[in-house]
Amino acid sequence: MGNEKPNHLFTLCQPKGKVIKKPESFNFFVSGGLIIAQIKRVTSLFLCLFRSIYYNNRSMDKNCYAVVMAGGIGSRFWPFSRTHHPKQFHDVLGTGKTMLQETVDRFEGLIPRENILVVTSLEYRDLVLRDLPWIKPRRLLLEPVRRNTAPCIAYASYIISLENPQASIIVCPSDHVITKPEAFRNIVDHGLQAVKGRDILLTLGIKPHRPDTGYGYIQFHDEGQGMIKKVKTFTEKPELELARKFIESGDFVWNAGIFIWNCKAIMASFKEYLTYLWEIFEQGKSKLSTSEESTFIEQVYAQSKNISIDYAILEKAANVYVIPAEFGWSDLGTWKSLYELSDKNEDGNVVSGNVMLYQSRNNIIKTSEDRLTVVFGLDDFIVAEHDGVTMICPKQEEQRVKEFVADLKSGKNNEYI
Repeated sequence: MGNEKPNHLFTLCQPKGKVIKKPESFNFFVSGGLIIAQIKRVTSLFLCLFRSIYYNNRSMDKNCYAVVMAGGIGSRFWPFSRTHHPKQFHDVLGTGKTMLQETVDRFEGLIPRENILVVTSLEYRDLVLRDLPWIKPRRLLLEPVRRNTAPCIAYASYIISLENPQASIIVCPSDHVITKPEAFRNIVDHGLQAVKGRDILLTLGIKPHRPDTGYGYIQFHDEGQGMIKKVKTFTEKPELELARKFIESGDFVWNAGIFIWNCKAIMASFKEYLTYLWEIFEQGKSKLSTSEESTFIEQVYAQSKNISIDYAILEKAANVYVIPAEFGWSDLGTWKSLYELSDKNEDGNVVSGNVMLYQSRNNIIKTSEDRLTVVFGLDDFIVAEHDGVTMICPKQEEQRVKEFVADLKSGKNNEYI
């Protein structure tokens, strides 16, 4: 029983309200937590400085580009990830940076800043500019509607190909956590060099450490060219028993949704497997990077199917390869994944906010700072309160969060989505 210290590795950007007075013993633990958090931040700054010095002393490849996809809503992380402010624009782990900023920073020293493109929804333009004030207008690609990853990647690929047909490109989401950035950079560097001049589509696979039904799986041929393995099959979110068999076999990895290829290879793949989209872009590519671009893109997206790059191309192509890797990856797609990443108290609780806990274990609790939340007798629950919404749900039922959001859409409570 007692008040719990906030978990500073689990802090979302939000205004702080009135602080409720707490006993001195609580303040002692809070001070200790703040000191630890400050030490971590200072250490992170020194590592960033060292990395900057190291990479600045090596020449960057001007033919390397990054495409960061930042248009998703992250509805499984509701009520914190909302349509008007999704999770990629939050500081989820209390690092002082949003997830989008963390994603872009990982390419420091590998990819010139001017070669980083962000593709996002038109409605998130100001949020991207808030996080990346240095980005040039020609590097911020705005989608008029959401059409999944295939049209998004086609748009960015055409922009890059018109500028630099020799480009090697990494495509990645903006809302993933990577706790071993140096390992990630090494893998990406290897991948970018490997795809040069080769007609291959490369994806990064995460070595699984548990059977998980929330991820897609990639099976690979064990023989291969060093780190790079030829892909055998894709399987989308299997049942638990099948996921267990995948883990036991040793030749499956999680699909991280991070891709590396060169311009020619991906353009040829669009031509072969998503011909209608390729034809639309071919007919109007002269309008890209001109004053006519936004009108043209509206027409493109009006004709585009809602389809992922996996389903449109990767599951059909014969030239797909994977690098099995481990760099502390999480898609941070659910409350449970955030619970697993965060520090826990002696009762296994992850707590952020003004919270009093009694006889409660293994919960993840995130509430506003300007109100007191009292929890008694909960075990293995999510308690989330943000911006007028409170959600209480067993962790094992977290997949129902999408159902809650769907029910809101069908009702009259759209302001809470």
